[in-house]
Amino acid sequence: MTDQMDDSMHNNMHNNIANSTAAARPGRRVRWLAAPLLLLLTLLLTACGGAQADDGRLAVVATTAQVGDVVRNVGGDAVRVTTLMGPGVDPHLYVASEGDVTTLQEADVIFYNGLFLEAQMEEVLRQIGQRKPSVAVAEGLDPGRLLPIAGAHGFDPHVWFDVALWAQTVDVVAQTLAEADPANAAAYAANAERYRAELAELDAYVRDQAARVPAEQRVLVTAHDAFHYFGRAYGFEVRGLQGISTAAEASTADVRDLADFIAARQIPAIFVETSVPLRNVEALQAAVRDRGFDVTIGGQLYSDSLGDPAGPAGTFAGAVRANIDTIVQALTGEQP
Repeated sequence: MTDQMDDSMHNNMHNNIANSTAAARPGRRVRWLAAPLLLLLTLLLTACGGAQADDGRLAVVATTAQVGDVVRNVGGDAVRVTTLMGPGVDPHLYVASEGDVTTLQEADVIFYNGLFLEAQMEEVLRQIGQRKPSVAVAEGLDPGRLLPIAGAHGFDPHVWFDVALWAQTVDVVAQTLAEADPANAAAYAANAERYRAELAELDAYVRDQAARVPAEQRVLVTAHDAFHYFGRAYGFEVRGLQGISTAAEASTADVRDLADFIAARQIPAIFVETSVPLRNVEALQAAVRDRGFDVTIGGQLYSDSLGDPAGPAGTFAGAVRANIDTIVQALTGEQP
C-alpha cells in the first residue's frame, strides 16, 4: 500500500467519522463512539489486509451469527469462519473491540448484514471494502423485496426473518467466495445448492406451523420492531415496543399505546428477545394488567442473534424453528 493511498484513505476515514452523525440515516438515533472508531481505523491502516489461513483455508469474518451461518454452510471445509457477535449481542449497538480489529485485519473476506444493522461498524466496514472483499449480503437482495422504514430513509435490515428472502443471500456468499478462491468454486456452488434446499424446507416448516394459529390470533408483539419481514411472509400482524433499531428507546407513550392495543385485542402473549433487556417487556406487561387484562410473556425469541453455538438454536435453522414453535405454543396453547 503506497503512502499516497494511506494518506488519502486516512483523510477519507477521518472525515467520515467526523461527520458520522450527519451521515447516519435520518430518523435513527445512533450512538457513535468516535474514540473506538478512530482506534479501529488507525490500526487498520497499519496493515494491508489478511492472507489465507495458516491451514490453507480462506479466512472469513462474519459480523452476525446469521451471516456466519450462511458462510459456514456455503464455505464448508474450504473456509475458516470467525463470527464477531456472539449469542445475545445486539448488533445495533455493537462496537468493535481491539481483538475484532486484529481479526478484520487478518481476514481474506468479510461478510456483514448491511442496511445499517451494524450501525457502529457501518463506515469501518465500507472503508475496509476499499482494500479487500467486504460484502453486505442484505444489500445484494432485490430492493423491491425490502421493507422501507416508515418516516425514515432506508430499509428494515432484519431480512432473515423471511426465510425465502434470506435464502437469496446464499448466492451472494457463494459468488464472493468463488471470486476470492476460484480453486474451490465448484464446492461452493454445490454447497450453496444444498443449503438453498435446506432453507426451502425450513420456510415450508414455518408456514405449516404458522397456519396452526387462527388468522385472528396472528398478532406478534415483541420487544423491538424486528419481525416485519416475518409478519409479511407468514401472515402475522406485528407490533414492537421499541423501533427498528434498539438505539431508539421506548417512550411512556409507546408503552401506553401498545398496552391499549393488547388489552383491546386481548392478545394472550407477548414475547421477549434474547438481545433486548427483559425489563422493557415486563413494563409493558404491567401496563396491560393495569388495564384489566392479564397478558403472559409467551417466551423468548431469537431476534438479532442466534443461541448458544453448542445448543439447538445455535444455527439459523435451529433458531428459526425455536421461534415459530414458541410463538405457536404461546398464541394457541398447543404444543408445536
